Amino acid sequence: MINLKDKDYFLFDGAFGTYYSLLYGNDEPCELANLDKTERVVDIHRRYINAGAAAIKTNTFAANSVSLSCDSKMVGKVIEAGYKNAVDAANGMAEVFADIGPVPAAEDEAFEEYIEISDKFISLGAKNFLLETMSGIFVLEIVSHIKKHVPDSFVIVSFAVGQDGYTIDGESAADIFKAASESQADAFGFNCICGPAHLLGILKRLPKTEKMISIMPNSGYPSVSDGKAVYSDNPKYFAQKLAQIHAAGAKILGGCCGTTPEHIRETVKLLERHEFSIPVIRTNPVVMTSAPENAFKEKLMSGEKVVAVELDPPLDADFSHIAEAAPYLKDAGADAITLADSPLARPRADSVIISAKVQREVGIQTIPHLTCRDHNTIGLKSILLGGSIEGIRNILIVTGDPVPAIERSEVKGVFSANSYSLIKYVNSLNDDVFKGKEFFVGAALNVNVQNFKSELARAAKKEENGAEFFLTQPVYSDEAVENIRIAKENLGGKILAGIMPIASYKNALFLNNEVSGIHIPDEIIKRMENKSPEEVREISLGFSLELIEKLSFADGYYLITPLKKYQLVGELVKNIKRMDLK
Repeated sequence: MINLKDKDYFLFDGAFGTYYSLLYGNDEPCELANLDKTERVVDIHRRYINAGAAAIKTNTFAANSVSLSCDSKMVGKVIEAGYKNAVDAANGMAEVFADIGPVPAAEDEAFEEYIEISDKFISLGAKNFLLETMSGIFVLEIVSHIKKHVPDSFVIVSFAVGQDGYTIDGESAADIFKAASESQADAFGFNCICGPAHLLGILKRLPKTEKMISIMPNSGYPSVSDGKAVYSDNPKYFAQKLAQIHAAGAKILGGCCGTTPEHIRETVKLLERHEFSIPVIRTNPVVMTSAPENAFKEKLMSGEKVVAVELDPPLDADFSHIAEAAPYLKDAGADAITLADSPLARPRADSVIISAKVQREVGIQTIPHLTCRDHNTIGLKSILLGGSIEGIRNILIVTGDPVPAIERSEVKGVFSANSYSLIKYVNSLNDDVFKGKEFFVGAALNVNVQNFKSELARAAKKEENGAEFFLTQPVYSDEAVENIRIAKENLGGKILAGIMPIASYKNALFLNNEVSGIHIPDEIIKRMENKSPEEVREISLGFSLELIEKLSFADGYYLITPLKKYQLVGELVKNIKRMDLK
């Protein structure tokens, strides 16, 4: 194992990929050059070594089947050639680290490939490993695998965080710090995405640790020229910032995107002379204002049965329906209005914006639904920040309905997060940027699925990640009632039972035949056939109230407005508030 205890710092090379592209263009992945352009690869490694790098990374950052669009056999050849090229170039003058970059695949699939890649390097005799530009804490398990097979290995795990200190998977720098500190990694830290100034700021916010910290920032932020990312030629500035990062506690240093041998050469000059300064930053005191109370949360957590009513945001720019319905429902006794996020993947007005407008103009708390579909983590955080500023304090996180198959050729669903990771992400933000004005996080619970045991396990995972309450799918059967009872016995979060009154005989037929998982008793449908609207209304209210009485053990009720018939739901709210459901 490398012994760094007596070293003041340990300097890596810069970015092989962007430097290769600068020299030779990017017509193909630079990793493939390991096979047929060996002299280029060895030359770049030696340029970094001659600049003063004490360690070089193998040219294998994207050597995985997804990034190279190839099979595992081909990946193995690229890794073997890349490792040999690095060893030949180093020739004992620098340490060689097996470089493992992110595998862009689902977590379970990625994990399997990380194991395969690690095993390939191990078979080649690698002792030093760098897992870099990672976004999920789960990769720390790869360290245990490496250590099991190579006990004397030296392993660094480096995560890619944005300027806000979060990875694209929603892992915060604080969560990474805690998990990595407790892992078998010999060192950990951050690289890529950020320039040196922002990574310096993130490093300064972290507590001290006995483990070595590794920081390898980009040279800065690129501009686009002729369709290519171009980084500033700023070796002296980069060196100054990297020296400040060293002074702030990072022992392992290096460069990521945009850094060249010249960046490393200037860094060596500065670190050897110890001639650098750390600016003193003085900040003005922050005046904290009290956050708006969350009456919905307070009522629910105190044991009071609450009623939340769902309204769909408009399909067009006409707000009149919401403007009529929300005050009516508030006067009826509703505790909150929930706004769906483009249900059935049909574009509607943004749920958070409409929620903010309702909350501000009507004076009732809202629960916007936030889907994973249509957003990446940048967009999600922007929405959450705007909602928080507007006083939104409740959020329901759902995966979101898939885009209809016929539209997928033109409309692509974006799922950068799933409901589990988004729940976890929001809760990590609650501990950071939303401290003192946290979101009360809810999740969906489908009580109409055939395999409710599996759904219950999903709900438990959501709860583990931070969900505090659940809104269920609409209940129409005794089986669904029983599933909510089972959920109450097994989950710690509050449960609002879903009730959607039947709007008409045709509506009942539609729900029964076209909405998966819903089965309205035949008796109720038959009773509605050939009845007047007034008679159907009474049958619907009576059936809904029967269900509500059966669900008296629930923590509250989630009423879904059918076909804009908010007056029908309002009558139901009034009845619930008059009922003794303790």
